[in-house]
Amino acid sequence: YTTPPPGYQQKSRLAAGLLAFLFGSLGIHNFYLGNNTRGVVQLVVSLAGGLFTCGLSTVAVAIWGMVEAVSLLASATPKFDGNGVILRD
Repeated sequence: YTTPPPGYQQKSRLAAGLLAFLFGSLGIHNFYLGNNTRGVVQLVVSLAGGLFTCGLSTVAVAIWGMVEAVSLLASATPKFDGNGVILRD
């Protein structure tokens, strides 16, 4: 959708980017955007994987979160939430 359906609360691109920057290793920004599967993967790999790899997987997921933060905040292309609705600036 280029415009949200009636009654749909459009998500903020800035809020998603800041959540990705601050809590990227926990996947909070993906839960906010409605990408629950990706959020669960980031959370499990970060927490449970961190126990088995002495924190290396947590660092990898933190880098993944930073890349998503930069993509959300600096991209000129439109971004969409988990329901396919465009994010507002």
